Amino acid sequence: MSGTEERPGGTTGIDALLERVRAGYERVGPRDAYEAARAGEALLVDIRYAALRERDGLIPRAVVIERNELEWRLDPQGSHRLPEATDHDLRVVVICNEGYASSLAAESLHRLGLHRATDLVGGFQAWSAAGLPVVPASAQDALGPAHETPGPAQDTPGPAQYTPGPA
Repeated sequence: MSGTEERPGGTTGIDALLERVRAGYERVGPRDAYEAARAGEALLVDIRYAALRERDGLIPRAVVIERNELEWRLDPQGSHRLPEATDHDLRVVVICNEGYASSLAAESLHRLGLHRATDLVGGFQAWSAAGLPVVPASAQDALGPAHETPGPAQDTPGPAQYTPGPA
C-alpha cells in the first residue's frame, strides 16, 4: 500500500498527510525565504537537531528552536514565547533538514493561529545548495541573540536554561 492511499479505519500514510498539510499554505523556496528574512518580513526558524546543525552549519539570523519546543516558543499568548512572537500575524519560515518535518511543524503553527507560518521547500539542504549564507555551528556565539532561545525570564540565553511549559 502506498503512502498516498486511504488506509483501513480512515488512517492516512505520511505522503498523503504531507500533501494535505502542504495544500493549506504556500511554501517558500530558499531565495524567497532569504529575501523575506533580509527585508525583516519573516522570521527564519531552524528546527534541525543539534547534530545536523553541527555537521552542516547554521543560517545567519535564523532562530534555532528544537522541534519539541516550537509551539511553546512561537505562541504569541504563551508564557515561554520568544520576544519576536508578538502576534498571530508573524510570518514564520520553518526550516528542517530536507523540508518534510518543517511542513508538519508549519501546520502545527497554523493550528496555533499563526496563519502566515510556512516552511522552506527542500529545507536546509536546498538553502545550502542555492549558495545562500551558511556559517559553521562553532560560529554560533558570534552570531548573537538571533540564535539564542532564551528561557522564560527572557534574560538567560540558551536551551539549557529553558523550562518547558505544561505537558
